[in-house]
Amino acid sequence: MKTRLTSGLIIMLFVLSSTVIAGGEGELQKYFNKTATEVKAAEDASAKRGILNESFTNMLKVLNKIQNSGMLSEEESTGVGNFKTTIQEKQDELNGKNGFERVPNSQLNNFADYAVQDIEQASLTISLVALVLIAILLVLIL
Repeated sequence: MKTRLTSGLIIMLFVLSSTVIAGGEGELQKYFNKTATEVKAAEDASAKRGILNESFTNMLKVLNKIQNSGMLSEEESTGVGNFKTTIQEKQDELNGKNGFERVPNSQLNNFADYAVQDIEQASLTISLVALVLIAILLVLIL
């Protein structure tokens, strides 16, 4: 009887953890895809640039809250820090800061797509705990 109960719990944990991971990844994808869609729908370059800046700034705020929460291990905090660096670099590139050349107005739609893909790839290195916390804060804040 104990063996069946233990086996059932283990299987349930695997099923639930994959759902949580998919949910966290899904929220990040939705957030960044929504940003890219809004950028493409905007008519002028200053609006496009503003949408991207706001998106990057909001994500950096979320990541700062998570990193400073004390809920992450040192390794998880490092992963979140690396993810923050990726987002900060995209924002710097958008605005032409810290050695980056400013993205031309005519390339903002392409940059939005590029940033989404690059950030989604970078998010794969974040731990499950951090990913879930990011997803929760995104839903609550935005």
